[in-house]
Amino acid sequence: MAYVFDPMPTPTVAVAGLTAHYPVRRIFCVGRNYAEHAREMGHDDREPPFFFAKPADALVADGATVPYPPGTENLHFEAELVVAIGTGGRNIPEGDALDHVYGYACGNDLTRRDVQAAAKKAGKPWTMAKGFDHSAVVGPIHRVSDVGHLDKGAISLSRNGEVQQNGDLSEMIWSTPEVIAYLSGLVELKPGDLIMTGTPAGVGALTPGDTAVVSIAGLPDLSTHIGEPA
Repeated sequence: MAYVFDPMPTPTVAVAGLTAHYPVRRIFCVGRNYAEHAREMGHDDREPPFFFAKPADALVADGATVPYPPGTENLHFEAELVVAIGTGGRNIPEGDALDHVYGYACGNDLTRRDVQAAAKKAGKPWTMAKGFDHSAVVGPIHRVSDVGHLDKGAISLSRNGEVQQNGDLSEMIWSTPEVIAYLSGLVELKPGDLIMTGTPAGVGALTPGDTAVVSIAGLPDLSTHIGEPA
């Protein structure tokens, strides 16, 4: 097949212990999936799960410097557990959902909070608040065979060495199996799909020169440095 220009390369995430990378198809994100974070954002803590998306080419690897994005004066960090799908399906039963997980990674869902607040107030989509360039920071994927299934344990984020977020994976309103089951009723999940599962309370701003470190029990830390605007 001929193309009018060369296709873009497939975005990938490193896999711990392998030279082969995990090719990323889509990035789904669960909104307000920790009770305290839902409350700090002004919402009830047990509404049905809802999802937004980030483009696959927004991926940023561990240790990278992210230029401070344009169009915002309030860039926020959000520490998240990332679930990598290894086996796809539709209408996946909750009891079978974990069989579809390839592995887990640390993530940081960078957010233009002021852009998001304006969109919410106007009843408009969050796309430019969540899906901008370099907004999906994801560390190496660790296979289930190596780390097991991560359903409890500390999740935290430090900014310049000071802890800002501190929670536990067990505090997720919708567990990983529930998220996979619900999402697979809306779209067909396929290998290469990543799910960012939500963030604990304590989200806050990042400025040029800051370093954010996400820590999740059972996984190595994920570090991101914020650079000057590009």
